[in-house]
Amino acid sequence: MFITALVVMGIIGIALGMVLAWGGKKFYVKIDERVEKIDEVLPGANCGACGYPGCAGYAEAIVDEEQNAAVNLCAPGGADVAQAVASIMGGEVDSAEPKFAFTCCQGGDVETKFEYTGVMDCRAASLAGIAGGSKACTYGCLGLGTCVKACPFGAITIGKDRIPVVDEKKCTGCNRCVDACPRGINRVDPESRTVFVKCKSQDKGAIANKICTHSCIACRKCVKECPFDAIEIVNNLAVIDYDKCKLCGKCVNVCPKNVIVNLRKERRERKKSREAKQG
Repeated sequence: MFITALVVMGIIGIALGMVLAWGGKKFYVKIDERVEKIDEVLPGANCGACGYPGCAGYAEAIVDEEQNAAVNLCAPGGADVAQAVASIMGGEVDSAEPKFAFTCCQGGDVETKFEYTGVMDCRAASLAGIAGGSKACTYGCLGLGTCVKACPFGAITIGKDRIPVVDEKKCTGCNRCVDACPRGINRVDPESRTVFVKCKSQDKGAIANKICTHSCIACRKCVKECPFDAIEIVNNLAVIDYDKCKLCGKCVNVCPKNVIVNLRKERRERKKSREAKQG
């Protein structure tokens, strides 16, 4: 009886094995070996800057003929990884222009409505109070470091007046800080774009001036000074049209609140240093 049971179990096991083997062969999906090779050269940050679910997802999208993803979308990997991926795919790629994060707020002496003692997270703090956050300026940075925690490359720290400071030597332009900020303070722009309005306030000039020492007051001096009609006031805030802007910096010189800044010198020096290292 015992031997019979063993024989029956053995036959069943063999049958199940054959069924599984047949099913595995029947439903086997061949994986393009290029996907694995591309995944190996990608940095493995899984930051999502490429727009795909992780490095593996991006590798599959590159190889997939329907998706046909570009080979230079990996911000952390930069030009070197783009070229390595292009080689695997049998082609070449022009080096993409680096992109960096920028914080559109200077902080300054900002009035506070109450002392915030809740969770040290900007998203949580933005839900506190009727207008959102403890600061009187409902458009400015809350300074609790949510973007710092979100950055997978350690490129952001909290500096003076509890405003984020971006280290462009580490920044990859992955957009994680942009997605994390509930106020929309952070943005990511190409290296060649150097002039920025470092404010997001839409309060009227008199109110903005009272609330913060470094806010745009919509005085229109930058609008009048720009020789290319690249600046306009929208909702009490100076806005630059980068299709028209020539990065001359004249708007920077006339701004009475030092709200408009030009990073041309710093980025030019950094670019020269980077090119020198590359040989």
